[in-house]
Amino acid sequence: MNHQIVNLLPGLYFVATPLGTARDITLRALDVLASADLIAAEDTRSLRRLMEIHGVPMRERQVIAYHDHSGVGARSKLLAALAAGKSVAYASEAGMPLIADPGYGLSKAASEAGHLVTSAPGATAVTTALALAGLPTDAFFFAGFLPNASGARRKRLEEVAAIPGTLAFYESPKRIAASVADMAEVLGNRPAALCRELTKKFEEVRRLPLAELAASLEEKPVKGEIVVLVDRASEVAASDGDIESDLRAALVDNSVKDAAAIVSEAHEMPRRKVYQMALKLAKES
Repeated sequence: MNHQIVNLLPGLYFVATPLGTARDITLRALDVLASADLIAAEDTRSLRRLMEIHGVPMRERQVIAYHDHSGVGARSKLLAALAAGKSVAYASEAGMPLIADPGYGLSKAASEAGHLVTSAPGATAVTTALALAGLPTDAFFFAGFLPNASGARRKRLEEVAAIPGTLAFYESPKRIAASVADMAEVLGNRPAALCRELTKKFEEVRRLPLAELAASLEEKPVKGEIVVLVDRASEVAASDGDIESDLRAALVDNSVKDAAAIVSEAHEMPRRKVYQMALKLAKES
């Protein structure tokens, strides 16, 4: 038996659950799940299954569903339990609560009401992917899920393009090819990594520049939970004069589109910006 029954102070306990492999849960997380007066979960069935795997008894305790669509009613029940001096454990379906998962509203409300808010930390997909990607980890920016529509997605990518750290995104299998293609267009051909199904049977990491990664997704689509990591922009940025000079040379033997592609890839610059410069030069000549 891995869990212990411990005396928990009244308060809210955010519990990290495994990304896939059940044994990735921490011993302290099991203690909190075994000892809390009340348990809440994004997915009650998956949490019950996890507790069964580790032999953590439910006893007579209630499990409340709390997710993005559960409304204020479920939150009110949990806050009422906290106000009554109970310990409440909350777990997302996988990984850390609040990290692209529910929990923020509950955390904010509990904190503002003066209750203890703490955590039994553990696995989260973004830091697991950072460890595997082979990209700089000294600074990173977690951007979560990008917008569904291409126009809004490109605008968001433009907003984060200059951040001096590795960019981290979550994405769905249905949108991943289009998203990476937009990343290559807006961010330039930066080094990148696609990490999927982390800790699971079909775990995969593709380490490729964005343009090549986009091409690989067209040839071989992926399924499962996905994290995309993109390196920061090159520290030594070419001047507009350098870009213009290279474009003039490329335009001698290439179309505007091909010249822009050649120069943007050479300088790891957003293709759209270079294309606009090439178009202007072509009109002037």
